[in-house]
Amino acid sequence: MSSTGTDSTKLGNDVGLIEVQLDSLDSAHTFAASNGGTPRGKTQREQQQQQQQQKNVFKSKVFIIAVTFSSVLMIAMCIGFLVHYEFAGDVADMEHVDYWQVNLPPEQKVWYDRGIAELRLALNRQLNRRRAKNVILFVGDGMGPNTVTAARIYAYKEEGLLSWERFPHMGLLKTYCADKQVPDSFSTATALFGGVKSNYETGGVDSAVPLGNCSASLNEANHVQSIINWAQLDGMRTGFVTNTRVTHATPAALYAHVADRRWECEARMPQEAQQLGCLDIARQLVQLPTGRQLNVIMGGGRQMLVSNVSGTVADPLDTWSGQSADGRNLIEDWRRYKTEQGVSHAVVQNNGELQKLNTANMDYVLGIFANGHLKYDHERDASEAGMPSLANMTRKALQVLGNSDTGYLLVVEAGLIDQAHHRGKARKALSEVLALNEAVETVQQYLKEKEQLDETLLIVTADHSHSLTINGHPARGANILGLAGKSKTEQTPYTTLTYGTSYKGFQVNAEQLQRQDPSLDDTTDWEYSQQAAINTDENLHGGSDVTIHAQGAMSYLFHGVHEQSYVAHVISYALRIGRFRDSTIAESLAELMPL
Repeated sequence: MSSTGTDSTKLGNDVGLIEVQLDSLDSAHTFAASNGGTPRGKTQREQQQQQQQQKNVFKSKVFIIAVTFSSVLMIAMCIGFLVHYEFAGDVADMEHVDYWQVNLPPEQKVWYDRGIAELRLALNRQLNRRRAKNVILFVGDGMGPNTVTAARIYAYKEEGLLSWERFPHMGLLKTYCADKQVPDSFSTATALFGGVKSNYETGGVDSAVPLGNCSASLNEANHVQSIINWAQLDGMRTGFVTNTRVTHATPAALYAHVADRRWECEARMPQEAQQLGCLDIARQLVQLPTGRQLNVIMGGGRQMLVSNVSGTVADPLDTWSGQSADGRNLIEDWRRYKTEQGVSHAVVQNNGELQKLNTANMDYVLGIFANGHLKYDHERDASEAGMPSLANMTRKALQVLGNSDTGYLLVVEAGLIDQAHHRGKARKALSEVLALNEAVETVQQYLKEKEQLDETLLIVTADHSHSLTINGHPARGANILGLAGKSKTEQTPYTTLTYGTSYKGFQVNAEQLQRQDPSLDDTTDWEYSQQAAINTDENLHGGSDVTIHAQGAMSYLFHGVHEQSYVAHVISYALRIGRFRDSTIAESLAELMPL
């Protein structure tokens, strides 16, 4: 037994010795190979201790902690890179975006610099998700895309911008009405202000009311309520400003429900409609609730509100629209209503009275500055006896509306753009766009002064376009009102701006039986009528989409191609009025987009 145990022990020791010797041999050869020489021998104990230390390192707490920390750090770095690339579009400003600084020829550098400047603005754009306290809606009547482009070039050359073209958000509006591809101003205003498309030349009613059908318009189920009505029900202050008649198509859609836009007063209404009880637009403005609650009414149209007024050279009657002759004086009726209510009010009828108006504690203002439409901005008398500009009326309106903490809704119509186009006077139309531009700039300055920019939704759009075209290949910097070149077929010059339809626009030289040579006329004159393809009684509307620009609270909701009726619903949601007033729909949407 003992012999066998001894032999076993000896064998185990021999095997261990052989293993140690082999390990030592391997280590020695490795050392020799790495050092190019003969290995130095180590004792068996030193070698065993070294191996044990190497094994213990991998089992030590320090090593385990180091590996764990490194792994966590690597995972965090990977997550960081993923987050960076996923949200690369949320870069706060251009300073954190690298781009190559390269030497370019001046002809290239100017466009690179402008591109980077625009990119910087885009990267710094922020979404204002707060609920709007106020809304100001500008409507350029007839201000289609070509009109905007031509006005921009007219004022600032090709590289310029109008004030609203700097707004951060924009979209397009489809302007067709319920029964026509190309609309009129009454139907488009109903879509803008009421959120429902109506039939051609009807307003404040839905498509169940045919043109001229008084009976259908009396059915309240067919009435379309406007943003003005919704705001009033919520206790907000409301008003509108226009440089056309206050009973004209666009403003009328804010407060009236009429089967025919021509029914501004009794003069153009059929006897049957009057006998059935249909009220004309002027009476609805002063006698019905929505019109009577308007805090600000400013524009022209005295001949619709007061019977048998006389025109003058400075203030002519509008012979296109008729005038009242039934003995009314709705201006005095309005004044009497406000006196009976015991509210502060004022009637103003010229520049001087408007400028002197103390708006500090004023609740209601009726400003009627002309028998028909106001004068074109370049023609108007700027003295105290004359007519105010769109910008002056708008600023005064804001002062009155701002006298309450309930918020306000103001609609401003630049209606003379459309009037100039209808007469084929392109220069007048472009000038009126610039008058609107001045009004928008005035509002922006006012909101900055009052620190109301962030809480106000500011919108600029049009109701429809016109058939104005920009032609040929005129040189950059050329007068937009000048000549573009010569026709290659008839060798007759043509202007950069022409119309599809116009009044006396189809101009023919009777002797040569070809188009009149426009170079024989002063095409930059205020009264020059641009040539047109088709002659008719007036320049007709265009059917193209129109732009909409927005800034301020909820302005990001304009973002693509929209139905024109969408605008009213955005305003309703932004202010939480109408169908969104204290509703679960509004609250649910607000949860998705916290303010």
